[in-house]
Amino acid sequence: MGEEITSYKLACVIARFLDEKIAKDISILNISNVSSFADYFVICSAQTNTQVKALTENLADKVKTTFARLPLGRENDAKNRWNLIDYGDVVVHILHQEDRDAYAIEKFWNHAFSIPQETWLKESKEYSDYENIER
Repeated sequence: MGEEITSYKLACVIARFLDEKIAKDISILNISNVSSFADYFVICSAQTNTQVKALTENLADKVKTTFARLPLGRENDAKNRWNLIDYGDVVVHILHQEDRDAYAIEKFWNHAFSIPQETWLKESKEYSDYENIER
């Protein structure tokens, strides 16, 4: 059975899982004050469609294994340029870099609070596969 975890902690751990699989430009947006459908967005980029798909599959597997938590929904375009994993309180967007630049999700949600990388790395440290590596 998975452990209980807050939406904030889950977002931080998801960001770490993505970071450890070499996702690029990871952002966590706290949208709880501006949205009723989720508390956090975790957004990241990949350089190829294959990387988008691999990050999506790996993340879903890690969250399932670590927290016994399955997504409420998953969506992707036919070419794996934008994949979405919906955990209810945390929604993950994994995009090809070109699509991320084009859609500019962070600009649309610019009134949301962004969690700094140093913060999410510290909050998720115990979930690191590489806990003894200094950044």
